[in-house]
Amino acid sequence: MKKFILPLLLILAVGMLAAVESEPSEIVGYVKYNIVEGNSMLAIPMTTTYTMAGDLGNAIGATGVSYWDNNLQMFVGAAYIDWLDDWDNNFPISSGSVLMVNTTSSTTFYSIGNLPQTNPTYNLVVGNNTIMVPLNRSDLNMAGLVGNATNATGVSYWDNNLQMFVGAAYIDWLDDWDNNFPTSIGDPLMVNTTVPGIFPSVAKDTNILKSIRNIGR
Repeated sequence: MKKFILPLLLILAVGMLAAVESEPSEIVGYVKYNIVEGNSMLAIPMTTTYTMAGDLGNAIGATGVSYWDNNLQMFVGAAYIDWLDDWDNNFPISSGSVLMVNTTSSTTFYSIGNLPQTNPTYNLVVGNNTIMVPLNRSDLNMAGLVGNATNATGVSYWDNNLQMFVGAAYIDWLDDWDNNFPTSIGDPLMVNTTVPGIFPSVAKDTNILKSIRNIGR
């Protein structure tokens, strides 16, 4: 997965992008996610006009959009019904949503909009949880750091090529992370925790995203 965050005011004109620095509450930008044939995991970091999973599904040509249910400990969601041209089991989405989409062809999804006034928070349960690395937490640049911030024993990302979760695990007796991997803002991740909690637990930094950053894995 490769994506880019442009933390400045974007003006789209004749295929050109012009950036003008503004206050954080007025910043318009995008995060890019590569979508492959099959399952792909994405998040919605910016404010969004999509209110339902089906809206997003239609925009990217998905046949299914799912979210992780903490109680059921599984992905549940909407399935596209071709003959009705409608979505069954549709559900609401918002900024900060972490989703699994299924498509029949590769495409690109852009989360475009203003920076959220407040960062999304995630209620973590014992077991697996989906989260997004907040836009103001560029310090969480390794899976182990995300794991420490969430009191997790495991942190995983969805590998589009392997079509499976690949992750890092905390080794207690070493006090270190095995198979650690780089992370970046906007990353959708799965964390496994042994205690409930809230992530993130810090207030939004009003000085976030003051320069263009290119991020990729």
